[in-house]
Formats: sequence, structure tokens, C-alpha cells
Amino acid sequence: MFKPERTQRMIRKGGRLILIEIGVVVAIALFLILIIPAMLSGFRLNLLGRFLSLAIVALGLDLIWGYTGLLSLGHGIFFGLGGYAIAMYLKLQVPPDELPDFMGLYGVKELPWLWYPFYSFPVATVAVVLIPGLLAGLLGYLVFRNRLKGVYFSILTQAAVIIFFNFFNGQQKLFNGTNGLTGFRTLFGVNVSDSQTQFIFYTLTVIVLAFTYGICRWLTSGRFGRLLIAIRDDESRVRFSGYNPTEFKVLVFAVSGAIAGIAGAFYTLQSGSVSPRTMDIGFSIEMVIWVAVGGRATLTGAIVGTLLVNYARTFLSEQFAEIWLFFQGALFLIVVTVLPDGLMGWLKKQQIPFFHRPRKIATYPNLEADPEVQHERENLGN
Repeated sequence: MFKPERTQRMIRKGGRLILIEIGVVVAIALFLILIIPAMLSGFRLNLLGRFLSLAIVALGLDLIWGYTGLLSLGHGIFFGLGGYAIAMYLKLQVPPDELPDFMGLYGVKELPWLWYPFYSFPVATVAVVLIPGLLAGLLGYLVFRNRLKGVYFSILTQAAVIIFFNFFNGQQKLFNGTNGLTGFRTLFGVNVSDSQTQFIFYTLTVIVLAFTYGICRWLTSGRFGRLLIAIRDDESRVRFSGYNPTEFKVLVFAVSGAIAGIAGAFYTLQSGSVSPRTMDIGFSIEMVIWVAVGGRATLTGAIVGTLLVNYARTFLSEQFAEIWLFFQGALFLIVVTVLPDGLMGWLKKQQIPFFHRPRKIATYPNLEADPEVQHERENLGN
């Protein structure tokens, strides 16, 4: 027996939890925008802005790896494409009769056709999201329709990274090859490297990170989120239940790729450059480490892990320039062996009130435990 009143109480409680979570996210965002800038120097604030942009791509990776069980080792592709899309627009902020400075070094006399759409800021903005998203969707469709998953999917994404890295690395006339695109000057008539402009980029990064977190939380909640987890845990049973996992995996992979493109654009704006290094295998594997350290299928863990690992790398590289990579490797090994669920997963297991929120099920797993059934038996017995 299931009372409608109980359903209403659970709905109200769920609504309160959502409002509390929204309030916490807004409070943290305001703290990062209003308080943190007064505590950090311009260099440190710019560094934090870069790390927050990396946290955006970590959210997208947690969406497909933590919740859907798809370990992508090629997210650097989508991150780099987003960076190149906004960088091409910035490099075109020159007088009409001039070309981007690097093209003169290779004897280019006329702007390549590929660059023309990026004269428009709206086109460049759409390209930041659309190009990585469509590419991820196409790649996902080609892979998932053949029911490839697990290590095969990871190997294919890694192979795609090698292809894109070599392509961009060898295109000196189009993308300045190994050096990438750098030396951005103006955006809407203001200096890109100016401290006030960089603060605007930082503020937008915080807002987009909060918005992306909300989107990922919405996608992983409710029926769609439960379906993603079901695909992760037992895809065959999902298929036998009448669902087509291919469609859902393609969709979530495309969304994750679009999120990575947005992250790459904000990282490029704050770092002042983009190069094929963003499409290197090592960088894509680093993204996996961030999510693993923070904790898969938590979303908050992706953000915490990204900030923790990158700040640890910055500190160790400053203090121990020659051996800091050993520390980073040791950190990952410790987390994998001692904390397989990551930091946030460990905190949840400790049943700390803020991190541990047990879910009350709507029905009883055993009728013997239902007090209404027991009450009816007692009355019928009398």
C-alpha cells in the first residue's frame, strides 16, 4: 500500500533539497566573484580562472564516465576545438587589409576560406559549442551503433586524439602549427590582457561553471539520470527493457563534447593562447585523473578534484621543479588504491550530514516490513 500523502511529502522534501543546493551554488559563485578577487593577486586570480575553466570540462567528463560508464581519453579534442574557435576570432581583430601575423611568416597572401566565418563573433560563439558537440555526436554514433564500449571505446578516443593532434600540429599556414594561436590583442575594442577584461572573463567562467553544474545535475537526476546509470551498470538489461542505449549515449557524449568546447574557449581567453598541446594524449589523461581524484558520479567531485590536482601541481612545480611529476603520479596512485571512489565518495561513506544524503525509496523492498500490511493482518486476524 502506498499513500499519496507520502508521495507529496517526498516531493516537498525533494523540492527543498533542490532549493538548498541552488542556494549553496549561488553562494559559492558569489563568494568566488565578490570575495576571492580581493584576496588574490592578479596572477593568482587568473590562475584560479583557468582552473575553474578546467573544472567545466571535468563536469562533462564526469557526465559520461561517472554516470554513463564511458571512459573517454580524447576529450582534449573538443577542448582544443573550442579554444581554436574563439582564438580564430581574436586573431582576426586586425585592420581589414591585414592578415593574422603568423600567416606572413609562411607566405600566406590571402586569408584561407576556413577563417572567413570567424569574422563574426556570434558565429565564433556558436562554433565553440556546435563544432565540438557535433563532432562528439558523430564520433559517438559511429562507435556506439556498433556496440563498442569499454576499453575499445577508450582506445578509439585516444586514437582520435593522435589524429587531431598531428593535423593541427602540421598546419603551419592555417593554425601556426606547434606554436598555436597566441598574441591576442582586442575584443570589442578593449585590450584582452587588461586586468579588468581578465576579471570579466573570470566572472563569466564562474557563472558558466555554475550553470554547467546545474545542467549536469538536471541531466543526472530523474528518469534520464537513472537511465544513464542503468546503461553504465547493465547495458544489456536496458536494451532488453525496450530502450535503445545508442541514442542516449550519443546524446550525452555530444553534450559532454559541447561542454568541453566551452571550457576550452574560456581557458584560451584567460591563458592567452591555444596550441595542439591541448589535444595531446597526456592532457586528456590528466582530465581523467581530476575526476578520479574528486570522485566519479558526484559532479562536485569533478570540480574539487580539478582544483586540488591543479593547485597541487602548481605548488609542487614551484617548490620542486624537477620532481613534481612524481608527486602527481603518487597522488593518483594513492587515490586509486586507498580511495577508489575519490574524495567525495569517501566523504559520503563517512555519513557526514552535508555529503551523505540517503535516498528514501517510495516502496518497501519487502511487504513484511510495510506497517500498513502488518496492521491489516492484525485487523483481519481479529
